[in-house]
Amino acid sequence: MPMQEAMDAVALKRHSIKSLSRLMPRLEVRYADQIDQGTWQSYVQRIKTHFPRLFGLLYQLYGHQYDFFYHLEQILDSTTHMWMKRPDELKALDVMREADPHWYQSHRMVGAMCYVDLFAGDLSGIRDRIPYLTELGITYLHLMPLFKTLEGDNDGGYAVSSYREVDPSLGTMEELADLATELRQHGISLVLDFVFNHTSDEHQWAKQAMAGDREHQEYYRMYRDRELPDQFEQTVNSVFPDEHPGCFTYRTKIRKWIWTTFCNYQWDLNYENPTVFSHMAEEMLFLANVGVEVLRLDAVAFLWKRLGSTCENLPEAHLLIQAFNVVLQIAAPAMVFKSEAIVHPDEVRRYISEEECPLSYNPQLMALLWEALATRNTQVLRHAMQKRFDLPEGCAWVNYIRCHDDIGWTFSDNDAWELNINPLHHRQFLTAFYTNRFENSFARGLPFQENLETQLARISGTTASLCGLEKGLYEKDLAQVELAIRRILLLHGILLTIGGIPLLYLGDELGILNDYDYGQSPEKDGDSRWTHRLTFDWERADSRRNSEEVWGKIYLGLLRLIHIRQQNRAFTGSETVLMDPGNDHVFGYFRHHDDQSVLVLGNFTESEQAIVGRRLRLLGMRKTFTDIVSGTTITATQKLMLDPYQFMILIGVR
Repeated sequence: MPMQEAMDAVALKRHSIKSLSRLMPRLEVRYADQIDQGTWQSYVQRIKTHFPRLFGLLYQLYGHQYDFFYHLEQILDSTTHMWMKRPDELKALDVMREADPHWYQSHRMVGAMCYVDLFAGDLSGIRDRIPYLTELGITYLHLMPLFKTLEGDNDGGYAVSSYREVDPSLGTMEELADLATELRQHGISLVLDFVFNHTSDEHQWAKQAMAGDREHQEYYRMYRDRELPDQFEQTVNSVFPDEHPGCFTYRTKIRKWIWTTFCNYQWDLNYENPTVFSHMAEEMLFLANVGVEVLRLDAVAFLWKRLGSTCENLPEAHLLIQAFNVVLQIAAPAMVFKSEAIVHPDEVRRYISEEECPLSYNPQLMALLWEALATRNTQVLRHAMQKRFDLPEGCAWVNYIRCHDDIGWTFSDNDAWELNINPLHHRQFLTAFYTNRFENSFARGLPFQENLETQLARISGTTASLCGLEKGLYEKDLAQVELAIRRILLLHGILLTIGGIPLLYLGDELGILNDYDYGQSPEKDGDSRWTHRLTFDWERADSRRNSEEVWGKIYLGLLRLIHIRQQNRAFTGSETVLMDPGNDHVFGYFRHHDDQSVLVLGNFTESEQAIVGRRLRLLGMRKTFTDIVSGTTITATQKLMLDPYQFMILIGVR
């Protein structure tokens, strides 16, 4: 049994206390001339609270290494150094967030995401557009990767060359810190990506490794010959087989094979080296000190490698994230983690906890909302949500229907079989439907990474084009346009009410359509995701309140739904009770908070749908209730009728 597994919890706690008693005097001497006793004592208290857990996690990861205690001291020292550099305003925010640790569960949370250059040109432009964000009710702004990266092909900014420098075309790190402050003053939390599975091959560490520096070569996974890479590739999946088969890239200059899970210019970090953990913890805290309040952890499933496994979702990956989380609790507790794990739905949930990632994207909800829209049936959606929507206390989903990426059909095969649905055939149908290869489809999407043998692909396209707006406008069919608007508002209505943080992809609120000219740029040609990564249309935004225009109807309809969310405490937290309305064309759930309850219903078809009145009574509804979306009072003695794609929020629950 490895040494780190042999020590029981009691012994670990005892050793952690003894270790801390030896480390703290050295820390105090090291920082004596910088210490303010008041803030120092509060920091020391956080160390005492969280160090035993940090010790236990690091011991499991690195306790078998001869220099474990050296690295332990280095990690605590760098954590303290970064805390000492933390601005006073952010230290005050730490105190406030410790008093309100679940601040992200508020009904006032509404998220938005965008590329800086496409939305506003640069960081200065984002500051100029804050009034637009506040008008929309945005309290959470995710700016897509903006760090210094490779010129040309850089995986959309995810090939990071420096975590402490902004892409010069967007601004400077000082401007980013100023933006974070101004956003915070307007009640908006800044969200950024932390690409911590890999760096670009132009990162300083990679350059030193390429120059032959042995120490920096150990920051990555490098192999002199193909013996171990061949063994790994017997069980490891190739993520982008069309781009480069396998998971390794050969560099002739150093005559080594380098682990590159994604692209050949993205080198996977070697977290078996505790120095890598220490340095990446510093990079993380640097971003916290800039003013980032939510950090999206990229590619969490791939952090740890083990021979004979798929090298995905290994237990050590969870230990690593938990250790980073504890470092955060000590030095910058105002910031929280959000996980990004595009894996099996059951694996997604394993990253979600207050000790790991309190926030998580909900790719299953995204995929199944589109599935329900295509099939006009909510059975799979309801079945899956009943299994997996509930989260541990203190955690929340980040719900979205579109993002910068493609739509993958990430539902569980077992869920499909349980409903007598062949998952392969169903995915083939969905792929055909959303790429306009299915007769009478309203959707206009493009395939991404299509497999011609299996007839499967992920889907690119804006929300409006996938909901039928592009088709309706092209055919000048007003009835189709109206149905498309209703679909768009239905999907967003569910995001805003189902529980968690709703996330809008900026541009969707104006009904932006696909851009088919992306292929004119050599850097974008062949990547259909650029069809929905458009430059924001500010000319259209200037007329967003014109209810006679299509985009005005979408914007004003969405704005009303956001106001309803932010004015009703029933949408606080994540307590959601999925219900069976007795009609598989309708999706429904209850939201509760304290003494407030609402019933949310959505019709996923272009025809009227009925819910039997006695079923509503069985669910606790009175005969007369109010739909706060339409503002109408309804009496449903015999049945409740929903118009095509109608979204309702009913008050009148006993």
